[in-house]
Amino acid sequence: MLRLAGLQAWYGASHVLQGVDLDVNRGEIVCLLGRNGAGKTTTPKSVMGLMPRARGSVLFDGIDLLGRPAQARFRLGLAYVPEERRIVPGLTVKENLRLGLVAVAGRPREAAAIAEMAEIFPRLAERLDQVAVTLSGGEQQMLAIARALIAKPKLVMLDEPSEGIMPVLVDEMFELFVRLRQQGVTLLLVEQNVALALEVADRAYVIDGGAIVHHAPASELRASPEIQERYCSV
Repeated sequence: MLRLAGLQAWYGASHVLQGVDLDVNRGEIVCLLGRNGAGKTTTPKSVMGLMPRARGSVLFDGIDLLGRPAQARFRLGLAYVPEERRIVPGLTVKENLRLGLVAVAGRPREAAAIAEMAEIFPRLAERLDQVAVTLSGGEQQMLAIARALIAKPKLVMLDEPSEGIMPVLVDEMFELFVRLRQQGVTLLLVEQNVALALEVADRAYVIDGGAIVHHAPASELRASPEIQERYCSV
C-alpha cells in the first residue's frame, strides 16, 4: 500500500531523512522505532506532505505522492494523527469530529459517521457535547484518532500515540489498534513505547540517523534486546 524509497527530507539546512526505505502492506500494523531525533516523526510528516522540502519516492496505492499537497494525499485515503494531537480549542468533541469529514469526497451522513465513532470510542460517546480541550490527555488522543478514522482512510499514520497518557488508556488504545487491523485498517505506528508497539505490530523498522538500520518481523525484534538497546533506548 505504501512504499518509501530513498526518501529524504530537510528542515532548512538540516538534512533529517537520509534515504528512508520502508514498505507497508495492506492490512498490516507496521511500527517505526528509534531514539528521539532519529527521524521518526519526520517520516510520516514527509509522507503526508507536511515537510517544506523532500525528495525520493513515496508511492501510495501505486500513486506518486511527492509534489501533491497534503489535502490531496488525504483525499487518496491517507490520514495522519500528529504527536501534538491538535484538538481545536473552543470546539466540542462532536464539532472536532465533524472537521474530519469536511474534505471527504461524497461526504457521508454526519450523524451516522459520528455515531459510529462513538461506538468505537465509548469514552467519547459520553462527552460529545463537552469542550474537547477539557478532556484528559488520553481522551484527547482518542478524539484525534477518531477524527482521522471518521473519513474512512485506507492507511492511518500515528505519531507517538501513547506519549503522556495514563497506562490504562494506553492499553485501551493499543487494543483498539488490533481491532482496527482486524477490520481492515492499515496502520503505520511511530512509537517510543517499544514493548507495546512490538506486541501489536506485524513488522518493525528501526530508524537511526535518518535512515533505516534494521527491518524484521516484530516477533524477531521482540526477541532481540541487543538491537532495542542499541537503537531504541532513550
